Amino acid sequence: MAINLKRTTEASVNGVKLLVYGQAGAGKTRLVPTLPKPILLSAESGLLSLQGEDIPYITIGTMADLHEAYSWLTESTEAQEYESVALDSLSEIAEVVLSAEKRVAKDPRQAYGEMQDQMTSLIRAFRDLPGKHVYFSAKVEKTQDDMGRLLYAPSMPGNKTGQALPYFFDEVLALRVERDAEGTMQRALQCDSDGIWLAKDRSGRLGMWESPDLGEIIRKITGKEEAQVKPFGKKTKAATKEDANETEPDATE
Repeated sequence: MAINLKRTTEASVNGVKLLVYGQAGAGKTRLVPTLPKPILLSAESGLLSLQGEDIPYITIGTMADLHEAYSWLTESTEAQEYESVALDSLSEIAEVVLSAEKRVAKDPRQAYGEMQDQMTSLIRAFRDLPGKHVYFSAKVEKTQDDMGRLLYAPSMPGNKTGQALPYFFDEVLALRVERDAEGTMQRALQCDSDGIWLAKDRSGRLGMWESPDLGEIIRKITGKEEAQVKPFGKKTKAATKEDANETEPDATE
């Protein structure tokens, strides 16, 4: 029996797979242009936040759209020119799946169960796209613990689906928008949990805080750039209040 031995140094060859979640208006959609040669699968209501960018995209309004997009990505020669795939957002795609299941299920609980099964298969299929970086965005869910603290994590319809979501990814990042010590609004990616916001970086190459640039994140994870810790509140590449489009909530997030 032949054994196919692989080496852990080749783990990143299949691409970096990231989940980024955040509040509406934080700028999750605006992370797409920072990816290397991206193609966008958009289930959001609009793409106004990408006005001025030249990003090819596929609109996802039904499950048929999603299956067609996956087939195109895995089978067409045209799709080979793209290095990254962005799904914006998983939360909205789950709503599309749930809506379809509710139309055929007699019991709403059955619809949620079917949605969970389909989303599990969908996430694994797109996550495991060979040779491509894959970016998944998601909304944020707030919960309260026994001590009354607000906790933040990725959001999906149905408790089981949302709770399982972080386990599918090696990289789970929280897109934060906060004021620094000088009162200036800053955007940054939180890459490790602080007990309030859920985040993780299994690569070990990211700092606690990173600039909202997924291309830079990918270069660090793949070892093409030395990781540097960037404390939240220091002025980095994160946007400031002077750029209203980067900090004010909009309807497309």
